[in-house]
Amino acid sequence: AYLRHLMLAAIELNPKIPIVMHLDHGNAPETCFSAIEQGFTSVMMDGSLSEDGKTPSSYEYNAKITREVVEAAHAKGVSVEGELGALGGIEDGHGAGLSEEEAQKHLTDPDQAEQFVADTGVDALALAIGTSHGAYKFKRKPTGEVLKMDLIEDIHRRLPNTHLVMHGSSSVPQELLDIINAHGGAMKQTYGVPIEEIQRGIANGVRKVNVDTDNRLAITGAIRKVLHEDPAEFDLRTYLTPAREAMKEVCKIRMIAFGQAGNAGKVPVKTCKQMVSFYKGK
Repeated sequence: AYLRHLMLAAIELNPKIPIVMHLDHGNAPETCFSAIEQGFTSVMMDGSLSEDGKTPSSYEYNAKITREVVEAAHAKGVSVEGELGALGGIEDGHGAGLSEEEAQKHLTDPDQAEQFVADTGVDALALAIGTSHGAYKFKRKPTGEVLKMDLIEDIHRRLPNTHLVMHGSSSVPQELLDIINAHGGAMKQTYGVPIEEIQRGIANGVRKVNVDTDNRLAITGAIRKVLHEDPAEFDLRTYLTPAREAMKEVCKIRMIAFGQAGNAGKVPVKTCKQMVSFYKGK
């Protein structure tokens, strides 16, 4: 309820911006049902992992529980994202913790993706293409050997009306790592998903890009800078203000690069009630 009212406040302050309240990585149908009852307008049923949020699941388990969520969500006009394959890393305790090499064994299969959408009726599908949650995604700048953008192109050709999703898509800019390390940090060398590869994905059906680590890096760098330059500082307002501005700048740069900036007014807004009618007509 607390989160819902934060979002309602954001909507009230920004009435011209279309806003979706989305649940990320729901680990069980009950989690998604709870979010729907709280007013979320979009949920993700991540059945790619078992309910513990760590163990890769079977196709049958994934399709069964995702279909269960789709049926309940669409009855309320709520859209559903599913996931097929498994990403590397861990995010907020969720994830199989796969290494870069292990993630290559759990990529999304294009044939299975077609079947999954047919079996579940999901609106959006998150793909495993070699990316990972967290900052340590790739040991070197990724090429087609480890970042399988060709999978996105293949799946988009097969499923042109399904919104594709890229998780673990922070770019991990070197300049943000440098700011952290210049002010007492000890970040190891690492590489993220290049902006141009995300743009390639967008040109091939990707309609949702999950970026979190870049924001965390920007915030951490700004806070470290303030405290490194003035170790006596203790007022959180002194360091959270530049931290927030640093994160806003990352968001701005990404929104421009992804082609979404300036397009809020062009997005047709549909209520959940209207979406109920849409789903009934499918």
